[in-house]
Amino acid sequence: MSRRKNILIGIPVYNEAAFVTEVLEEVRQYADDILVIDDGSTDSTARLLSEQPVKVVRHSTNRGYGRSTRDMIRWAAEDGFEWLITMDCDRQHEPATIPVFADRIARDDVDVISGSRYLMEHDGDDSPPEDRQNINRLITEELNHRLDLRLTDAFCGFKAYRISACKSLRLDVDGYDFPMQFWVRAVAAGLKIDELPVRLIYNDPSRSFGGPLDDSRRRLRIYQSTLHEELIRCANSLPAVASSGLGLDDSNIHD
Repeated sequence: MSRRKNILIGIPVYNEAAFVTEVLEEVRQYADDILVIDDGSTDSTARLLSEQPVKVVRHSTNRGYGRSTRDMIRWAAEDGFEWLITMDCDRQHEPATIPVFADRIARDDVDVISGSRYLMEHDGDDSPPEDRQNINRLITEELNHRLDLRLTDAFCGFKAYRISACKSLRLDVDGYDFPMQFWVRAVAAGLKIDELPVRLIYNDPSRSFGGPLDDSRRRLRIYQSTLHEELIRCANSLPAVASSGLGLDDSNIHD
């Protein structure tokens, strides 16, 4: 596959000194245009990034996954890219999948291509902790029900965004609950969405979200609160079922 000049690869990093050099060197095999958002790293990530021929935007403090994603969309728009592919820097997303995203982009029939770790068979050894799987399942089921979607993985950060379709979405969530707002706003704007199988890789079951999100019940409630708030805000542009019977249910989450 030839490299497509209209695609920017966006990678948010926070204290990823262990992986950032290896990941970027591999990504550079598949892409020329790479943007890294250093979200206030306090380890040696900044120094390692200075040794890489990539564009780096640094947050002075940690602002969150959602803020980093919003910044990547904004930079892609300002620099005239047609598409942004986002991926993580913790070795859970394979750079070798970038050409697969690019080939799907070339079909030019959707606005969002979301990686799904559950569209292919996987070895149970790589499975995330049970509470994370349960939260993903619960939120994905609710999104599908309320937004008339057919997602299998609401949280995968390996995504492709058509910039002309996404740059005008009113997005303001900074944290890990960003996908809840994004999916609602994308459906309200009439964006076309598809999923792409990606390999399920889970290297570190002890990896922390930080702060209150480390408690699974609180994490689910934060996700549901953001989702329900957006459903109400966008109710006039969503399926009739979207904002009916909103309530919080964490009975299926086990610590």
